[in-house]
Amino acid sequence: MAGDLPDYYFRIRENGAVVFKVDTENRQRRIDMEEIATVNVKNGNIKPHGDRALTPEELALIRDWAARRVALLAARDMDDIHRAVDYLNTTTQWVQSRATPEQLEEVTDDLLLAMHDLRSVLVRKKAERLLKAAGGEE
Repeated sequence: MAGDLPDYYFRIRENGAVVFKVDTENRQRRIDMEEIATVNVKNGNIKPHGDRALTPEELALIRDWAARRVALLAARDMDDIHRAVDYLNTTTQWVQSRATPEQLEEVTDDLLLAMHDLRSVLVRKKAERLLKAAGGEE
């Protein structure tokens, strides 16, 4: 099993990860993980842990991981939005065909406010894109 482990492990956290160097080549034949850095995918910062200096190879590996992580999170965001469209459609069907008056009373105001807010933002963003495409915004 130890031969299958990667040389580095990224412990995911909210804005990035803590990076560990994995060591399986020791006398006790156990897995040791040395914290070497933290990476923030929001601002691109990579901070070595303690007094450790990161090698150019480690920096490249961390930057590559961060780029792949940013792409994965962006794909997940889009997937979430596509799911939201599906949820809106299934919610509409539920309201149309199965919702009881009590259930509608419970959710109608919240749904109307959320949809109004979403519609307002979407219309404003669409207008901004159209103006920019028409050359009306510098």
